[in-house]
Amino acid sequence: MSVYVDARGLSCPQPVILARKAIDAGQFPIEVRVETVTSRENVRRMAEKQGCTVTVETEGDEFVLTLTKE
Repeated sequence: MSVYVDARGLSCPQPVILARKAIDAGQFPIEVRVETVTSRENVRRMAEKQGCTVTVETEGDEFVLTLTKE
């Protein structure tokens, strides 16, 4: 069961904080949905620093980041 983080409409650092809380909870995979390139890149960098593998998909004007950890 994946964890869903809806960070659309939030400005940084809020998407990063929400994603970090989900990572700290340890339930993977985590799906993070954001609207801006800046949020996408900030969440991706933070997740990778935490040892996560990040895949990014574009859905219209939004980005869906899937965070996994082995």
